[in-house]
Amino acid sequence: MMRRFPARQRGVAVVTALLLTTLAVSIVASLFWQQQVQVRSLENQYLHFQTRWMLRGGLDFTRFILREDLRTGQGLTRLDGIWATPLRETRVDEFADRQRVEGESFNATISGQTYDAQSRYNLANLASTDGAGGINKAQLAVFSRLLQNLQLDPGLARTVAIQVVRSQGVGQAPQPGTPPQPNVEPVPAGSGRPMKLLRVEDLLAVTGFDQRAVEKLRDLVVALPEPTPVNVNTAPAPVLAALAGMSLSEGQGVALARERTFFRNADDFKAQLQARGKSLPENVQIDVTSRYFLVMSRVKLDRAELISWSLVQRDQNGTRVVWIREI
Repeated sequence: MMRRFPARQRGVAVVTALLLTTLAVSIVASLFWQQQVQVRSLENQYLHFQTRWMLRGGLDFTRFILREDLRTGQGLTRLDGIWATPLRETRVDEFADRQRVEGESFNATISGQTYDAQSRYNLANLASTDGAGGINKAQLAVFSRLLQNLQLDPGLARTVAIQVVRSQGVGQAPQPGTPPQPNVEPVPAGSGRPMKLLRVEDLLAVTGFDQRAVEKLRDLVVALPEPTPVNVNTAPAPVLAALAGMSLSEGQGVALARERTFFRNADDFKAQLQARGKSLPENVQIDVTSRYFLVMSRVKLDRAELISWSLVQRDQNGTRVVWIREI
């Protein structure tokens, strides 16, 4: 005779079976989810590697353009040079080495722009280069005028100059009996060595600067590894005005005149100033060619995007990448 279980026991057995089934399904789903996360992580790493590869390719092409410009530019760096032509968003799907699912389509594009770094005021110029370990007075005056033309406090120029000198570890009090240097302002050594300015955003660490001031200076100031002359063939109006102690409107007039005929040498620029009753202060260095360039690159590959800035140095021996910073 078959034994019958009470209805309550049969109900418990059904519930237990459902719980075990749910647990098993949860475990399997968790395993599948972990596998999917790992696959997506590897895929993201692969995409990031591909964007870096495409970025380096675009940077190598820019370096080639800069070398050709130096070879064919007759020793001049001008705003109408081929190096200044922006690279619009260009599809490079066929160059992206990626395994694709059948019927899948994805975007692979690259774009960018090259800027003359020496068209901007170089903060490294604020430090004296004659070994005196102080502030270059002529360059301090230029930076002060630039700040004033931008309606910023010109007194901030000295604060920046002191940090630039001290960050190089050369700030020192003048020795007794040492004859004063006519173009050097001594900087007493401070406590500790401040952060070296490497980009415009680093000015936020200098007392008196805020985000508004940084935005005004972003396209007019640069921090290069060494002092450099300003290229008057590419410098914007506010920088031209600061060089010669002109008003902003006078600087714009010089920039407009340059569009009709570029400067072949420093004397051409000085002649333009003389025609306007101005002159270039002594010890303010200018040039008509450039060695440093900033390269902005943007790479998109499927859902990955990489934006970077690079500093490229150019000379007769070729080009080299000084640094690359990803955003």
